[in-house]
Amino acid sequence: MCCFSSSLIFCSRGGVTTTCFWSPGEPNDCFGVEDSGCLQKSGWNDANAQEHKAFFCYRAVVVEEQKTWEEALEYCREHHDDLASVASETEMLLIQRELKKHNPAEHVWIGLHFFSLVGQAGWLWVDRQEMDYEAWDEGGKPACPDPRMECAAIQVTEGTEGVWGAHDCEEKLNFVCY
Repeated sequence: MCCFSSSLIFCSRGGVTTTCFWSPGEPNDCFGVEDSGCLQKSGWNDANAQEHKAFFCYRAVVVEEQKTWEEALEYCREHHDDLASVASETEMLLIQRELKKHNPAEHVWIGLHFFSLVGQAGWLWVDRQEMDYEAWDEGGKPACPDPRMECAAIQVTEGTEGVWGAHDCEEKLNFVCY
């Protein structure tokens, strides 16, 4: 995969990037001073490191406690920010990397829930992020799940890791917060 044609792009942790999500026309090293990167709505953009920009940190936290989906949501909101949303392939990769450091059960809760609202029903992230990225298992996204199966979990086992599935919300699983 190419990020720069003649040089490598390094992450803040020192590793070389293997996947690139550059905005169209980027990186372009405008005026020869763009030696760092930033995130824009359309993707990555190279930027001048001297410019002051807002920043964010994303950290997935695997909690190895068995809780129902609702209990996991309450725990994450009390001790962290929320149950983890997986709004992009990058977030999925970060969560998978964190899961490999632990020994959770076969599935772990994420912050995805089926809501039946007046005149509208669908799967929504509890932190209100848009659902642009999806990674459903071979059964696909349930259009109208059984009321007990309105919570989503990531599969952790080898071969099918990283796919989502609908689960019984009362099942007790480990979970991922951020």
